[in-house]
Amino acid sequence: MPIKGLAPEKISSHPPHFDIEAVIRPNILALEPYRCARDDYSSGILLDANENSLGHSIPRESQTGDLDLDQPLHRYPDPSHDQIKAQIANLRDIPGTDHVFLGVGSDEVIDLLIRVCCVPGKDKILTTPPTYGMYAVTANINDVGIVKVPLDATGGAFQPQVDQIRKAVASDASIKIIFLCSPGNPTGTLIPLSTITSILEEPSFKGIVAVDEAYVDFSPNGSSAASLVHKYGNLVVMQTLSKSFGLAAIRLGIAIAQPPLIQVLSNTKAPYNISTPTASLALRALSPQGLALMREKLQALLASRAKLIPLLESLKPLGVGSVVGGNDANFVLLPILARAGGEPDNDRAQNIYKTLAGERGVVVRYRGSELGCAGCLRVTVGTAEENAVLLGELERLLRLTLLSPTPIGQT
Repeated sequence: MPIKGLAPEKISSHPPHFDIEAVIRPNILALEPYRCARDDYSSGILLDANENSLGHSIPRESQTGDLDLDQPLHRYPDPSHDQIKAQIANLRDIPGTDHVFLGVGSDEVIDLLIRVCCVPGKDKILTTPPTYGMYAVTANINDVGIVKVPLDATGGAFQPQVDQIRKAVASDASIKIIFLCSPGNPTGTLIPLSTITSILEEPSFKGIVAVDEAYVDFSPNGSSAASLVHKYGNLVVMQTLSKSFGLAAIRLGIAIAQPPLIQVLSNTKAPYNISTPTASLALRALSPQGLALMREKLQALLASRAKLIPLLESLKPLGVGSVVGGNDANFVLLPILARAGGEPDNDRAQNIYKTLAGERGVVVRYRGSELGCAGCLRVTVGTAEENAVLLGELERLLRLTLLSPTPIGQT
């Protein structure tokens, strides 16, 4: 069954073992996409969508900051946002807008991928823990099974075990999506493109490889799997404006893939999933001036990360381990030890995490329950001032917990 809205010449022929029409659920292929009012006309006297013709009801005196109340907030937004897609295609050096999908954060992309590929109660996804938790949450919501092939955490490597992934997919044809997080969360470790390619080329796997690149801009140039999209029809690369662009609040996620999969996602999404304010801010962020500012801040964060790691590791005499993972993101993974030179200690790490947040107003993330992350705190790179406060408070608490293992709040 052909993909509705897709020209036949857009079907990919590589890798040879992949047939997207065999991966997508038949009911999705048969779906007649909802055609909304703005698909046909977006200007003129618009009396077709039951909008409020008198405009929005936000008082002018309530305008604060940079909020633009002159936007057509009473009109439904553009359903396709081709301007944003064109800017992303140019930024990531991909062929065109038909290779780009926009979602409400990467989480909508994850949800749509699972819904279009996996039959509830029958099909599965494969994850590589420790990894981003929303893959499992979304699979559970959709009644989709989860096969876990842990990363090889030896020496803090946190790399996919390709041979084990091959065995898993060869023995279970119900696995439809492999989720790879690169750089990883919570590991901060980049997966080499050669590793991703080897999985894409695996003939026993007939499904889709989804590479989540939320943090890729913090990695060396040339790290993105988007460079592989022109060749591989079984690849989708997920990105976001939340991290390097500093736009977590506008919830704009991106999928980059060949046109067949992009068309399927477009056929399935809600008609107006990206709001007009979100689109307006995204366009400004992706402008030449916006990109220059993003890159300037990116370099500052990378420099700050480089300074933060040795400062954290200078606390080793107080029971801190060497930062683990690849450090290719905007955070670091810091082990808290029972004592100087000792083993990672989850109890001590939790104690420090809770006291930092509850009593000192410095909030990091406890990740000690994740595979290969015993005793670890995930610390986002902050401003110079925030990093200084973190280091001071962390040193104070390390000294206290080294002297007394009793939880600080109970002393």
